[in-house]
Amino acid sequence: MCGRYVSPEEAAVERAWHIGRRNWKTPFGKPRYNVAPTMRVIMLRRDAASPEIELEHARWGFVPYWWKEEKPPRGRFNAKYETAASNGLWREAFSRARCLLPALGWYEWREEMRLDKATGEVLKVNQPYYFVRKDRRPFCFAGLMSKWKDPGDPDTTLTCAVLTRPGAGRAGEIHGRMPVVLPDEVHAQWLDPAQLDPARAAALIEEHSQVDFDLIRVGRGVNRTEEDSEKLIEPLEAG
Repeated sequence: MCGRYVSPEEAAVERAWHIGRRNWKTPFGKPRYNVAPTMRVIMLRRDAASPEIELEHARWGFVPYWWKEEKPPRGRFNAKYETAASNGLWREAFSRARCLLPALGWYEWREEMRLDKATGEVLKVNQPYYFVRKDRRPFCFAGLMSKWKDPGDPDTTLTCAVLTRPGAGRAGEIHGRMPVVLPDEVHAQWLDPAQLDPARAAALIEEHSQVDFDLIRVGRGVNRTEEDSEKLIEPLEAG
């Protein structure tokens, strides 16, 4: 599962992945510390006719191109990689519309018991944790994308979802699922629809997805989507 994450500033993405092309005049000028589903996010993709990686903005929340209803489907911001090739919602995108979503880290929650010092009661709380690379460098989630024509909008909307896998490493201690994180050396393969059929795409995930991340216990400010500051990723003191 990945329902909130931290996104780098756009200039950092362009430097890290040597991007020379984008299609808008107003890039994200600073990191965003509380990216949530339905928000506009930074996405990397490749056009079939060009080897160059392009930086795009997309709606985080996948809508298949054939969707005709007025409202997009709910909760389609994650896709299980194990079933994406056989699920009708994801099948075509997993075959030939793969993308990458740059991130600095992501959040997961675990139910824990906490003592309320004021009342002496023991309470259940959903405690957030932040996962980040050990070297704190940006990385990429493996994703799927689709262009959707909203019946009420003359323009086409680019949408995306994050692929997930069973939790492992420190992430597996907190949640049963985690995002698929691919190392830089396989990004070109992942983005090239001519190189990977669905079976090979799944094999690439199984062989190369990364699970070695630091875990940081953080405050519950991330629960509020309107909160967006570096304070959200500061370590929470024990107690």
